[in-house]
Amino acid sequence: MDVFSVAFSPDGKTLASGSRDAPVKLWDIATGLELRSFEGHENTVRSVAFSPDGKIVASGSFDKQVKLWDITNGKELRTFNGHTETVHAVAFSPDGKTLASGWKR
Repeated sequence: MDVFSVAFSPDGKTLASGSRDAPVKLWDIATGLELRSFEGHENTVRSVAFSPDGKIVASGSFDKQVKLWDITNGKELRTFNGHTETVHAVAFSPDGKTLASGWKR
């Protein structure tokens, strides 16, 4: 499993990872155990980010999509389409009201 992106939750207790095998995974920092896997991307997950309140993880993928995930129940909240290339970066604004994504040609 090639990991392309990691992000710490705001409280520092959880790590999100994005990798070649497509699911976004959440890990418990203290134990190293996998907490949850978010299935939905069709290709490599290139970028992950936690919302400032730690309740949502955003992911960007080679499938040209950005997805939002509820970390408490693992459900996909929303998919954003429109990128014409791989999504290489996702980031929340400090207030959590805006999500930015970017790609590289």
